[in-house]
Amino acid sequence: MRYVIALDAALRLFRDRATPAPGTRLVAPALLRSQAVAYLYAQARRGQIDRTEARAQLDHMRALNIRLLGDRVLQAAAWDVAERLGWNDTFAAEYVALTRLQADALVTLDLSLAEAARTLVPVASWDQMMSVPPV
Repeated sequence: MRYVIALDAALRLFRDRATPAPGTRLVAPALLRSQAVAYLYAQARRGQIDRTEARAQLDHMRALNIRLLGDRVLQAAAWDVAERLGWNDTFAAEYVALTRLQADALVTLDLSLAEAARTLVPVASWDQMMSVPPV
């Protein structure tokens, strides 16, 4: 299965040093890298985690080999998704649009994002992404 992993689910993977089930392929907008770095930097700056831990989480992000995409087609699709869902920006829309273009389902821990996204794309749970699919 190929999953688009939203920022919240990605941050959980990084924090827990988790690895999805074998055969699972992760995809995300290129925006994920900048969002993750900014989030972990802010956490370290506020003293919620130390710098070493933040860097270890970023190292795990890099080790997961998440395919990051961000071309014109994705940007145009994100614009359309944001417009259709009435969102004020295209950040979350990039995750939904990428799911439409490149993946089997979106994984997010955010219930409101999952509910909105479900009107356009399949949404999978954390447990589905982490478990080996039946043969």
